Amino acid sequence: MKRSTSRILTTHVGSLVKTPEIVDAMRAEAMHEPFDAKTFAEDLRRGVAQVVRKQAEVGIDVPSDGEYGKSSWMGYVWQRIGGMELAKELPAETVEWFRLRNARFPGFQEAYERIETTAWMPKLPSGKKPEVANVLNVFFCTGPITYKGQAAMQRDIENFKAALAEVKVEDAFLPVVAPCSCAWPGLNRYYRSEREYLYAMADALHEEYKMIVDAGLLLQVDDAILPMRYVVGAPDQDLNEYLKWAEMCIDALNHALRGIPEDRVRYHICWGSQNAPHTWDIPLKDIIHLVLKVKAQAYCIEAANPRHEHEWKLWETVKLPAGKLLIPGVVSHCTNVVEHPELVAWRISNFARLLGRENVMAGTDCGFSQGWNWARVHEEVQWAKLAALVEGADLASHQLWS
Repeated sequence: MKRSTSRILTTHVGSLVKTPEIVDAMRAEAMHEPFDAKTFAEDLRRGVAQVVRKQAEVGIDVPSDGEYGKSSWMGYVWQRIGGMELAKELPAETVEWFRLRNARFPGFQEAYERIETTAWMPKLPSGKKPEVANVLNVFFCTGPITYKGQAAMQRDIENFKAALAEVKVEDAFLPVVAPCSCAWPGLNRYYRSEREYLYAMADALHEEYKMIVDAGLLLQVDDAILPMRYVVGAPDQDLNEYLKWAEMCIDALNHALRGIPEDRVRYHICWGSQNAPHTWDIPLKDIIHLVLKVKAQAYCIEAANPRHEHEWKLWETVKLPAGKLLIPGVVSHCTNVVEHPELVAWRISNFARLLGRENVMAGTDCGFSQGWNWARVHEEVQWAKLAALVEGADLASHQLWS
């Protein structure tokens, strides 16, 4: 994995706003409407080539495929896992989860959910209205978990590597989910315990992880559910009970990563992508020991979110293990305000002074579009933010290497 040996390198968390053609096909599939699979394959290949080229033009050192081949950061996995069955309705446990999450700011949440998935949707070639975009497909585990996503994973790898062949970058990554991301309450209807379910999911995802690394790409594991699940029971839940659950999830992830070189792995956590209050987020200080337990070389952690930006000071007392990298988010994904490059440089310098400049790479808090129907900012703003990230990293490099 590349390090910031002569300047601060730049990357991001993975997802970027998809092209209208890709969104249209994924919308049709989610709504169980017909679409042309051959045309979609061509649109997907062309879209990945475009988004990789654009990242290189902006100056991103370590790009992704934009997650163009996935319906969402997490939802894609149900199509690649055997033993899962589409639920006709949300399980009661998940309904209660959402109810508890929404109870703190009910008026805000009701208004937010009306616009969350449609505000920055591109104009679709089919002319379909964006209201149909608010779709949540949930799958129950009703049998032994297996991995059946080889063809889809190979398609994503081939599209990405073909696009990378046309640009000059030395590292590139593909993001996929952690076992914990599949551990929504109430989904397991087959295994005797959540632990058994998590480890079965880890065994299946191990195959996906290995395909990415064997293809010569960096593997990024996304684990937003780990910190987000605390929100549901806060502030009344027992912190120690939550930490026991979280440690079980980390252990399952390390089981999924067995045999994979640490220097090919990035681990990403955030507190969700919502432009929401976040008043019950678990502090980073309470989970950092678990984050650093993951068998990865780089840790991508949300740090530009105004609820968590102050946590850069945690590294005054927490030691980054030798040989590891931190990829702090120094640009936010959930506001259309574009960060000033000097602010980006200041954020980078805070981490570099505490951890060593060679141990820091500049990133984003989270992806800019976690699903075909979740564009967190307008596409034009997305590219402006990535340009500010690059310019800020350049300013920080001049300061740190002068």
